[in-house]
Amino acid sequence: MTHHHNEEEDEKSYDYLYYLVGLLSGLFTGVVIDNGFILVPILGIVGLLLAGFFLNVFVRGREKA
Repeated sequence: MTHHHNEEEDEKSYDYLYYLVGLLSGLFTGVVIDNGFILVPILGIVGLLLAGFFLNVFVRGREKA
């Protein structure tokens, strides 16, 4: 009896790390450059958006190249 596994099931997805780094970088940048707290969540969202852009444009499709 043989077990057939799909390669995609065996590989772990580390996409959440890109989003986590983007969020923390945006929040940290907001804390550093702003005296108030209005810019902190805005830059956190911008960091998430940039991480998603980076992941979709530069990372996906490169793992097999």
